[in-house]
Amino acid sequence: MRRAGFETLVLFFLPGLLLFAGCEGAQNDQNAGAPPPLKVERAEDANVFQVDHPEQFPLTAAVAHSATSQLKVTGTVTPDISRNVPVISLASGRVIEIAARLGDTVQKGQVLLRVQSADIAGAYSDYQKAVADEQLTRTQLDRAERLYAKGAISLNDLQVAQDTEAKAKVDVKTTTGKLRLLGNTDLDQPSDIVEIRAPVSGVITDQQVTNAAGVQSLGTNPFTISDLSYVWILCDVYENDLSNVHLGEKADIRLNAYPNEMFTGVISSVGPVLDPNIRTAKVRIEVRNPGLMRVGMFVTATFHGQRRETRAAVPTTAILHLHDRDWVYVPTPDKKFRRVTVTAGGMLPGNLQEIVSGVAPGQQLVADALEFQNTAEQ
Repeated sequence: MRRAGFETLVLFFLPGLLLFAGCEGAQNDQNAGAPPPLKVERAEDANVFQVDHPEQFPLTAAVAHSATSQLKVTGTVTPDISRNVPVISLASGRVIEIAARLGDTVQKGQVLLRVQSADIAGAYSDYQKAVADEQLTRTQLDRAERLYAKGAISLNDLQVAQDTEAKAKVDVKTTTGKLRLLGNTDLDQPSDIVEIRAPVSGVITDQQVTNAAGVQSLGTNPFTISDLSYVWILCDVYENDLSNVHLGEKADIRLNAYPNEMFTGVISSVGPVLDPNIRTAKVRIEVRNPGLMRVGMFVTATFHGQRRETRAAVPTTAILHLHDRDWVYVPTPDKKFRRVTVTAGGMLPGNLQEIVSGVAPGQQLVADALEFQNTAEQ
């Protein structure tokens, strides 16, 4: 009985086994003439790749390129402090309206804030007293001149009246100027609301006032306006590299936000004091701002030295930009390729790119780094 059951089971599965074997054989016949698939395996070292068919990745040789020495450092965009203008208030009081904010672009004469001040009342009282005194002294002078013409008073009395009237005019002029300085332009109907206006055109780069805050006369400046048509680039240069930086020389500026845009600035200062902790000096570059530069932006500054150097130049396709770094793939023995970090320089004619460090002239490397990387990730 057991043997009969076993034979029945074999007969039941036999057709399926024959069908599967036939399909597998047909598939093997179709793949018999196809080339073996390309396989790239990562070795124990994360930057070394094992390749079954390295001949499928064409190689190219780095050529020699003559260039001047360069020094690249990072820096930040800061305002030119000689173009910073503080906004001051000569009247003390309480802020009732703020018409501009930090980062706004303002024009000369534009109202920035309004302050309710009791200083206007005191200044207007002094003005009215000065006007009344001037009217009285003018009347007394007229009387003195008539009396002197008739010989009723001496010349000294006339001169005293003239001096008193002249001083009264000075008091009127002084109190009038004080009212206008505080922001009151209507001498007949003074207002206790003082308007603080922008003294220059520019961008508000500092704000030290809020609504309902108090403003002290000649105290903390409510705003600071900066003219950003020219800005400073402040860089930290290591002590060993200071020989490549000279006053008056030009430097290339690239913004991290706009890497394809290049600007040219002039070195205006090399700090006379080194940071004792990191051994760097502050280098200041003055550059014209076309409107793209914003305060606080990170930049890369390139200083060009006088010494000629021989560097490598490779096709742009041989360089792979990955994880904010530049890489090339260099062949090694035993069908392996090593990924090497390089420092890429500027673009050159003939679709070439300069290599500042990492590759020497004449060295072999993969011509298309992106294709190799894509194959390695499969």
